[in-house]
Amino acid sequence: MNIDIHVHSKFSKRPSQWILQKLGCPESFTEPLALYRAAKQRGMSLVTVTDHNTISGCLEIAHLEGVFISEEVTTYFPKDRCKIHVLVYNINEQIHDDIQKVRENIFDLVGYLNEHKIVHAVAHPLFAVNEKLTVDHVEVLLLLFKNLELNGARGAFQNQTVEFILSQLTSGDIERLAEKHKITLQFPKPWEKNLVGGSDDHSALNIARMYTSVDSADGVQTFLEGIELGQARVMGRSSSPQVFAQNLYGIAYQFYKKKLNLDSHVNKDLTMRFVDHFLHPDHAEENGLWDKIYCLWSHRRRPKEAACKPESVEGLLRYETQKLIWDDPQLMAIAKNGNCTRENDAQKWFQFVNHVSDKVLYHFGNHLLDHLSGANLFNVFHSIGSAGALYTMLAPYFVAFSLFTKDRQLSRQARRVFSKDNTLEAINKPPIRVAHFTDTYYEVNGVALTLQQQVRQALSTGKELTVITCDGQDRLQAEGVKNFKPVGVYALPEYPELKLQFPPFLEMLNFCYENDFSHIHSATPGPIGLAAYAIARILKLPFSGTYHTALPQYARYLTEDGDIEELVWKFTLWYYDQMDFIYAPSESIAQELMQKGISRDKLLFFPRGVDPVRFNPSKRDLGYMETHYGMTAPVKLLYVGRISKEKNLHLLAEVFRSICVMHHNVQLVFVGDGPYLDELQAKLDGTPCIFTGYLAGDELTKVYASCDLFVFPSTTDTFGNVVLEAQASGLPVIVTDMGGPQENVIPGKTGIITKGDDAASLRRAIQSFLANPERLRQMGSAARRYMEGRSFEQAFEATWEMFEEKEDVPDAPLAEAV
Repeated sequence: MNIDIHVHSKFSKRPSQWILQKLGCPESFTEPLALYRAAKQRGMSLVTVTDHNTISGCLEIAHLEGVFISEEVTTYFPKDRCKIHVLVYNINEQIHDDIQKVRENIFDLVGYLNEHKIVHAVAHPLFAVNEKLTVDHVEVLLLLFKNLELNGARGAFQNQTVEFILSQLTSGDIERLAEKHKITLQFPKPWEKNLVGGSDDHSALNIARMYTSVDSADGVQTFLEGIELGQARVMGRSSSPQVFAQNLYGIAYQFYKKKLNLDSHVNKDLTMRFVDHFLHPDHAEENGLWDKIYCLWSHRRRPKEAACKPESVEGLLRYETQKLIWDDPQLMAIAKNGNCTRENDAQKWFQFVNHVSDKVLYHFGNHLLDHLSGANLFNVFHSIGSAGALYTMLAPYFVAFSLFTKDRQLSRQARRVFSKDNTLEAINKPPIRVAHFTDTYYEVNGVALTLQQQVRQALSTGKELTVITCDGQDRLQAEGVKNFKPVGVYALPEYPELKLQFPPFLEMLNFCYENDFSHIHSATPGPIGLAAYAIARILKLPFSGTYHTALPQYARYLTEDGDIEELVWKFTLWYYDQMDFIYAPSESIAQELMQKGISRDKLLFFPRGVDPVRFNPSKRDLGYMETHYGMTAPVKLLYVGRISKEKNLHLLAEVFRSICVMHHNVQLVFVGDGPYLDELQAKLDGTPCIFTGYLAGDELTKVYASCDLFVFPSTTDTFGNVVLEAQASGLPVIVTDMGGPQENVIPGKTGIITKGDDAASLRRAIQSFLANPERLRQMGSAARRYMEGRSFEQAFEATWEMFEEKEDVPDAPLAEAV
């Protein structure tokens, strides 16, 4: 006999999930008769209903063949009110009344059930119903209960952990626990346990997903006897966040369908018909000739394309839903004919919600950025409020992923406590798995190059690092990198080359859950970084970041608007203040962040290194420079980096023009590309300048080593990888006293620090080297020696150690975080 012995009807009225509470929705909306029919259709031999603290659902169908009365009883540990659910089977109204009198105390309840020989089981023993459950409580449950449930609404890891714990139990363990908790054992061989299974369905979408099977049973009595004798087998599948979320959607939809009397509208609307097929167990059929004609007509008539997209969340959702259904033959088939197989329907629903929500979020993101760039602050807040309304639509997924993550954490704790072999991989402290979110990985800049080096180093040393990014181009799958296709791209009007990628949020969330990351780290406060923050809070993971880019200063350079700079500062400080710790690339940046209000306790130094083998004076090749670039001057100045305004290259151009008047033995090389290139070339027209464009590999290292002096006039860089690369190549460097690069120079030994934004100071520094070639050579040698002690491997190991030390899980309210 096969029976789903844990299932709910509409008489389970008090929802435990806050999203259902917000909607004023009961925990289940399934009619007992519909539950009975579904269970029978799915092969169940007998039917019971286990509503919370009531048998009304069972009584409503008690006259039907093969129904027996059960319930799910809520009870508590008296000391701390930790809530536990207990399934009791084959009872009557008198027993139900007696149970209600004793259920407040779990010890009284178990005593009553054992005294009256009522078959019972503790439901989902590792699920913290009211978030008070600890491993100590689980130990007591093992002493009180003979039968434990594997639950069809919980994740596979939780159910596997229950099985693992029971497989480890010995008589000695039970004796030790009985002594520890001062409990008298109430049944023989208490270390031998029985497992039962139930779907714990609340929406009628997953009835019999998991059930209990007893081969020798021929009725209720022999079925329950089979459980007590250890003859039961648990059949079916565990759940997932996607399945759990679909159940929440189903409960809410069924509630509103009934409340708003939508039955008559379902078959007259393509969108509602599609949703009904996914979220209602018994899709409404057409009633009468008119419904059939209307349905056929509406299916053949594609909605007119709107001149412009609707502005409201509701209008956008409807617009994008209809468009998606019409453009996807498989979805259209479901809308017309139903989701007959019901295979992978939770995954299909997830993909559908993900697609529609991405489109809507992208629309509001574009509006928000348009208003920001136009300083329309009223419209900014309106856009934020409108997009915030979308939160309710996605909340079931946020709830589901958060709950399943909590389950996983408690299960790990229980595994460690009950393990007999601490060498088992499944029991050991989980490894550090870092998801590093960035909006720049494939580009040519210091941040991207550093991340690429980190991935290579992680792979070579066995560290579990995954860089998560968004890029619209087709990229080859690379180990250690997960690239998501953006749902849209926003190009900043003032800086078209700098694009903001809008990430597919639910896909990223699902990826992080499935890969079981231990830390979320962000290299950007942009849309991808915001996704990282939300994911960290939903999954209850430590959240950290690196302050790579001085965005407020960039905003000032690009817009020449102090108000915009201040607005960007406020957002940047808010974002980094959400982190558990922040890597600052230099002491000057750390000081700046502290002055702006970031706590010193959060700030750590981000050690960076360089590859001294790749960047090496031995790569010097003057013949190569002459052949490829026509460079023959005795002294060659070098700049490597982005050719853009904020790098202060106009200042370098001005200074170099004046130097050329007095010195004819010098050339200036620019390596890189960017939006300022054409204007810079025009400024330096007629001077001995070479623009190589972007270089990489051997070409880059040869140019570094074949030049003589590195000049970096930027005041906005937080670190400056190129400063390390130049010194490793044997070049002294000139940097400014603003930003991070100055901390990578030993003043007077490996380079000179000039006053920022000061042409005269920069000119004097360059001329001091031109007037003293020996000093140039000596400082170049000192720079090389300095970099030999700053290998990238050492820097990476120091960074990774910080993740191992910072493992506190944040406890922020989910709704507030999202």
